[in-house]
Amino acid sequence: MKLAPVLAVLALDAVAGLSAQQSARFDHARHAKVFATCTVCHAGAATPAAPLWPDSAVCGSCHDGTIQARVTWQPPATPRATNLRFEHGAHARAVAARGTGASEPLACVNCHLAEAAPWMAVQRAAIPRCLECHGVKTAHLAAPDTACATCHVPLAEATGLAAAAVAKFDAPPSHQDTAFVHGAAHGAAARAGTPIAASCATCHARDFCLQCHVDAPEQPAIAALPRDPRATAIRARLSAPGSHGDGTFLATHGAAAREAPTTCASCHTRESCLTCHAATVRVAAAMPAAGPDRGIGAVIVRRPPPSHGADFARRHKVSAAVAAASCASCHTRADCLECHRPGAGRAAGYHPVGFLARHPAAAYARETSCSDCHNTAGFCTSCHARSGVVARGQLRPGYHDVSPAFIAGHGAAARQNLESCTSCHVERDCLTCHSVIGGRRFDPHGPGFDPNRLIKKNPEMCTACHGRNIPTR
Repeated sequence: MKLAPVLAVLALDAVAGLSAQQSARFDHARHAKVFATCTVCHAGAATPAAPLWPDSAVCGSCHDGTIQARVTWQPPATPRATNLRFEHGAHARAVAARGTGASEPLACVNCHLAEAAPWMAVQRAAIPRCLECHGVKTAHLAAPDTACATCHVPLAEATGLAAAAVAKFDAPPSHQDTAFVHGAAHGAAARAGTPIAASCATCHARDFCLQCHVDAPEQPAIAALPRDPRATAIRARLSAPGSHGDGTFLATHGAAAREAPTTCASCHTRESCLTCHAATVRVAAAMPAAGPDRGIGAVIVRRPPPSHGADFARRHKVSAAVAAASCASCHTRADCLECHRPGAGRAAGYHPVGFLARHPAAAYARETSCSDCHNTAGFCTSCHARSGVVARGQLRPGYHDVSPAFIAGHGAAARQNLESCTSCHVERDCLTCHSVIGGRRFDPHGPGFDPNRLIKKNPEMCTACHGRNIPTR
């Protein structure tokens, strides 16, 4: 008797017959003389409109308690969870349309019986038999990338699979090779005109990539994958490239980052760089900022460089004086002020010898910000008052004697560094000349002054000279 044609390509753990539990209860071999064809019970394998599983009443025609003992059996209520795109009827129609050239149509035994096995020695579809029919001449997991989509749907479409099942996916032999480059499949897909290789989408979703990739939104292959949290059941670990183990890497990585920032952006976020380069934000400008659609990437722990030995705190002032820019790549002024405030100006060794004699020039040129450590109204003014260097109203000869015509250019000096002026002068000293409500009405505003802009920013500043009658353009 010729067996009914059915689809017979199954892989992994898909639905092909009874579930494992039901197979253990139903002994196909004992029923070999009862059923001449598989479709007596599994009519849906050949007829699309018919159910795949037999009705329990069919079993009861023999197992009625008289002929045979009664049995209790119910067909599965839901399909078995799988990532296969297999459906018996569709496959049967596809095989019939394609034509196999064989004298016999494709039958159940072609897939569910081992070669030369006796009738009804049923087994799940043998993967090698599936591969043979589809022209794949390798082991299952070694099949070419283009073959995966023949039998499998992408992971995101296999909604019935639990994360635990995803975690048990076997990795292909290629993934075990130490030279495995996972981006190679993406490159091949791009050359073929598709953003992502079907082989990757079979087992992975974007969440898998986000375990490492900071640059996920910029990578077309990753962006093409749908989100699916089950994908993280397959764990990925971010490892530093071999180049990072070089003893000189810390000193040379800046040049490498400037030359190829996109390479660094695969693993590093902007925050990753700023862990160390807190004072030089610009060095991280090419890196993507951390966000929910990006991987965490490399987690950096800030450590001192080898030059910062045990006695570095004692001798760091020499390094800071010689190469301040080097310090500024990692340190902000706040780092310095943790030790050098308060009273740092009086501490021995903070300012170089003889600094007191030249500190006016340093303050005027703003070599550093005096107010970071010193209170100009307290520290500076009190010292200047004791020394007799203090204003007594309008500008007079004395402190500014080194520049006899200082009064003519003091406006530019004040605009450049008003802080140095306030160490001696108070606001009323300026208002003696620069007030429209009682002074000599000298205009303190420089060229291009925009009163409307200043009023919006801080109108209270205008009232010092103008009162409440503030003029506008």
